[in-house]
Amino acid sequence: MKKGIHPQYNKVTVVCTTCGNTFETGSTLKEMRVDTCSKCHPFYTGKQQFVQAAGRVEQFNKKYQNVKQK
Repeated sequence: MKKGIHPQYNKVTVVCTTCGNTFETGSTLKEMRVDTCSKCHPFYTGKQQFVQAAGRVEQFNKKYQNVKQK
């Protein structure tokens, strides 16, 4: 490897702005802030909600089921 061309790799503390959780990782940045982490993200906490949207045909049929045919 050539000397002097690679960035400095440091251990940094990552701070979650949502819940305040901190953890350590390696990065070329001096400090890191993230919006969500594994402690507060719905996928990892088990609080994720799955919404099943009806298809376009089902939505159409539901909307016009009460319309009288001529």
